[in-house]
Amino acid sequence: MDMDNTLSTKRRKSRTVKVGEVLIGGGFPISIQSMTTSDTRDVGATVAQANQLFEAGCEIVRLSVLNKQAAACLPEIRKQIDRPLVADIHFNYKLALAAIEAGLDKIRINPGNIGDTWKVREVTKAAKDSGVPIRIGVNSGSLPEDLLKQYGHDDPRAFVNAALREAAVLEEMEFQDIVISVKSSSAAKSFQAYSALAERCDYPLHIGITEAGTLESGTIKSSVGLGALLLQGIGDTMRVSLTADPVNEVRVAKQILKSCELKADGIEVISCPTCGRCQIDLIPLAESIEAKTRHIKTPLKVAVMGCAVNGPGEARAADVGISGGSGRGQLIKKGEVVSSFAESELESRLLNEIEAMTGEKIEHP
Repeated sequence: MDMDNTLSTKRRKSRTVKVGEVLIGGGFPISIQSMTTSDTRDVGATVAQANQLFEAGCEIVRLSVLNKQAAACLPEIRKQIDRPLVADIHFNYKLALAAIEAGLDKIRINPGNIGDTWKVREVTKAAKDSGVPIRIGVNSGSLPEDLLKQYGHDDPRAFVNAALREAAVLEEMEFQDIVISVKSSSAAKSFQAYSALAERCDYPLHIGITEAGTLESGTIKSSVGLGALLLQGIGDTMRVSLTADPVNEVRVAKQILKSCELKADGIEVISCPTCGRCQIDLIPLAESIEAKTRHIKTPLKVAVMGCAVNGPGEARAADVGISGGSGRGQLIKKGEVVSSFAESELESRLLNEIEAMTGEKIEHP
C-alpha cells in the first residue's frame, strides 16, 4: 500500500465556474456558502446580515427572492455589496430574469418548481448573455412529478435524473456555466446521490445536507454527510444548512473543511477529552481560548492539554500549546518546552504567544 496516497484527498476533476470573484471547481479551494434569513425586502437588514456572513468567512451569500418586491430591492443590495451574491429562485422564472438584470453573480433554480422548459430556456438565455452561472438545485422536497411517481419521494436516482435532465436543457442552448446540487435531509441518501452524480458529469458540485436540523443535531448530520463526500474528493462548494444563526453555518463549514485537511484557515484548537487524570479545569479553558481566537485568520494549530500522560506529547504536535497539572503549566512551541509557570497563567501565556505568532490582537485580561 502506498501510504502517501492514503493520507491525501484526491479531488474529483471538474470544470471551472466563476461566481463573481470566486472560482468553483477545477481544483480551486472549496468555497463556503450560506444564506441570509432576513426578508430581502428589508435592504438594510439583508446587507447587514450578508456582511456578517462574509466577515465570518463565507465566500458566497445567497438571497431569497420570493416575490416582485424582493426582486425590486436587488439593485440596491447589489450597489451596497461587491462580494458574490446568488439569487434563490422558486416558481417564478421572471424573478430570475430580474436578478440577472440586477447584476447578481449566480442564479439558483429548482427543476421541481421552476415550471415549463421554455421558462428555463428564457432564464438560460439571459444568464448566457450576462455571463451569469446557474446552479441546478435539486432536493427531496421539490422533485418533478414524473420522477416522484417513478422513484418515490427520497430516492437518490430521482435527484440525479432530475439534475441531469435540467442540465440537458441548458446544454441544448450551449450553456455550460452550471453548478449542480442534489440534497436530501438524509446524510446517507445525499452521499449516494452525490456519489452517483459525480460519476455522470464533470460539473462542479455544491454539496450540502438540506434541512439538517438545529445547531447541535444539524452540525453532526452535516459533518457526517459532507465529511464523507469531501474525503472521497467530492465537492467544490458547500453549505451547512442549520436552523440557527447562519453565521454558525459558516463556522461549522470551516471546521469541517479543516477537519478534512482541505482548508488551512484560522486557529484550530486541539484539546484532550479529559479523564480522571486531568488535573486542571480544562473544558472552560479550551472553550475560552477557542472563543477568543475565533477572529484570527492566520492558520495555527493550538493544543490545550490537561495531564502529564498524553498532554506534552500531543502539544508538541501543534504549532503552540499548553499542558498543565500539579499546579504548574508548560508552554510548548514547535515541539519544545519553552517555559514553565504557575497553572493560573496558562491561558494568558498561551494567548500572548498566539498574538506574537500571528500578529493579531486578542482581547483578554
